[in-house]
Amino acid sequence: MTLEEKAAYASGQAFWTTEPVERLDIPSIWLADGPHGLRRTNSPEGMGMGGSRPATCFPTAAGLAASWNTDLVERVGAALGREAQAQDVQVVLGPGANIKRSPLGGRNFEYFSEDPLLSGRMAAAHIRGVQSEGVGASLKHYVANNQEYHRMSTSAEVDERTLREIYLRSFRIPVQRADPWTVMVAYNRVNGTFATEHDSLLHVLDEEWGHSGIAISDWGAVQDRVAATRAGLDLEMPGKDAHDQQLVEAVQSGALSASTLDRRVRETLEMVLRADRLHRPDVEFSDAMRERHHDLAREAAAESFVLLKNEDDLLPLDASADRQVAIIGAFAKTPRYQGAGSSRVNPTQVSTVYDALAETLGSEQITYAPGYPLNEEDGDADSLRADAVETARAADVALVFAGLPPASETEGSDRTTLQMPDSHTRLIEAVAEAQPSTGAVLSNGSAVAMPWRSAPKSILETWLAGQAGGRAKADVLLGRTNPSGKLSSTFPKQLSDTPAYLNFPGGDREVRYGERFFVGYRYYDEKNIEPLYPFGHGLSYTTFEVSDLSLDADSAHSSEGVTARVQVTNTGDRRGQEVVQLYLHDPESWLRRPPQALRDFQKVALAPGEAQTVQFALQEMDFAAWDPRRDRWTVESGAYEVRVGTSSRDLPLRETVTIEGPSADQGPVLDQHSTISQWLQDPEGRQVIRPLLQKMQAAMGGGEEGGQPGMQEIFGTLPLSTLASFSGGMITEAMIEQMVQRVRSAHEAPEATPEDPQEK
Repeated sequence: MTLEEKAAYASGQAFWTTEPVERLDIPSIWLADGPHGLRRTNSPEGMGMGGSRPATCFPTAAGLAASWNTDLVERVGAALGREAQAQDVQVVLGPGANIKRSPLGGRNFEYFSEDPLLSGRMAAAHIRGVQSEGVGASLKHYVANNQEYHRMSTSAEVDERTLREIYLRSFRIPVQRADPWTVMVAYNRVNGTFATEHDSLLHVLDEEWGHSGIAISDWGAVQDRVAATRAGLDLEMPGKDAHDQQLVEAVQSGALSASTLDRRVRETLEMVLRADRLHRPDVEFSDAMRERHHDLAREAAAESFVLLKNEDDLLPLDASADRQVAIIGAFAKTPRYQGAGSSRVNPTQVSTVYDALAETLGSEQITYAPGYPLNEEDGDADSLRADAVETARAADVALVFAGLPPASETEGSDRTTLQMPDSHTRLIEAVAEAQPSTGAVLSNGSAVAMPWRSAPKSILETWLAGQAGGRAKADVLLGRTNPSGKLSSTFPKQLSDTPAYLNFPGGDREVRYGERFFVGYRYYDEKNIEPLYPFGHGLSYTTFEVSDLSLDADSAHSSEGVTARVQVTNTGDRRGQEVVQLYLHDPESWLRRPPQALRDFQKVALAPGEAQTVQFALQEMDFAAWDPRRDRWTVESGAYEVRVGTSSRDLPLRETVTIEGPSADQGPVLDQHSTISQWLQDPEGRQVIRPLLQKMQAAMGGGEEGGQPGMQEIFGTLPLSTLASFSGGMITEAMIEQMVQRVRSAHEAPEATPEDPQEK
């Protein structure tokens, strides 16, 4: 390839396609938006927001994550891959693994969770599914892209430990478990540097994690093409002729090495040739495939629904009973099933819960009232609500379908409140007052406040359920499917309770992640704040008991890990699924940690009376924390408490295991600024400093007697460096430097620095 060809190949040809090199028979490939359905435009030119080819609209990531079922998510990913093959798309832009830092994030519906383990595993499953069909996935948006407000220019100011333990880990897990063909680099800056030019973050992706695919820009994210290429960005999308010329001039002037550009082009070329080789032109988006995928979308939606409340077993409804059911709410006939923005899918069909319920119950057993205008500006909300109240009063049961309007959850704009529209809130309260047997069914992509929570007897969270959501809702409401979803993010009582309340969305150029790693439930646990509904919560039409937690060892080296086993039993009278969750608590850590963190989970399907033993393998990474001073993952030796249950606030089973970490990981890194107490707490440091303290104590008047404080009490909080001033010349600055070097040498030998634990 000529220099000019290589420069052009490092960016896209059109909006959705890569640059071909016809002279060398190098093809162009097509990239298309996902992540919950294919948005394949008719032309490669332009965004094509006005229309796209029909595709299956699956539940959004917010819903899929609530299933806690990685096998199900992998099947959805495989369906996306098949549709991509049929529509001549080689890379699907998704999934999104950004952490839900605040419930107000405008694209929260596109993201999985507030927890990096759950988010990462869901993303890995999605990627495995897509790529099993010979189509590449694009893991996005790398990294700290957690808001829409000034998303193209703001700088996420986040400390290294928080970045590693929360935001990067959500990407690290899918990179190491699924190896996506591409990782999409975000618009925003991270600690002042644009992500596309961030050499350390791109180094982490390629060198530390071993990503074998390419790094591509989000569309229009590149500010400095030469700096981005130097840092590790392989492909700019879409292309800019001016940027191509900048690369040519940079190589000619020596500002960019030819070998660096060659590496970027080679990696992109390898991906393109792989995609071209695996393309299957015989795959057709047939009527049969459309129906199979619609059925899968229905199954995925039903399994993602979370039963938040169910007093007096209002649900499921008995389809055989001769009862009038009032269906209240415009969403019952005009469903809100996806978010707005680049992920908007042109569905192959859309089901409504009104039609699905009428089909089963019969039109003579149901009544309907819209209850509120679809657009707040249109219609008389008071009149519609009054009609709905009378409709509900005349029935035996009322179901109110409410939630967030489309404009409130969209790419490019964050929410400003947790509240649902006033017309929706007042409708639920009024209907529940008129009809004691009232259930609320919510459609929203992120947490909402529920000041009306006590009014209805049941609350079913259905997220943005995709094109088959209507029938899926009927499946759950009528008991054909037992709800098994669990919250993948905490529902707070009020906005001021949320972790990022004081720092979201920040200013127009900077947002500080002041809550650090206390994100989501970690914050509520640390502050002892009672949420509206906790992370991991979700009810069922049956009951389960989790019992008999055991560990295969009382103590182990971190490299060996430990296996936990627990029994889960269906104690009810319906078949159902339970998500067993394992959290780890470190009661004694010199590195500050959140009270607990999710470390594993399994979803188990059981018949009535059936029991099953669930096994969890805790590995080195589960016990690790990022040590900013050592600039690596470390495992502290000590006791860890294993907690098992069915939500972050329901963990009745607890056992303790003693873990021995690598010797090089223990205690703080000692230097001249460490306190005397820190030196005395460290075994190596204590050997070095204690003789000197004893000499100082003798010189200052003897030992500890008569209740007088000793040297540790007097000097314990002072840094080591102060001894040069307070020792009367007994300790010099040179001696302090020798002490620091001696302790560092002792910590580094005989055991070498441990390898970075892997996400297995």
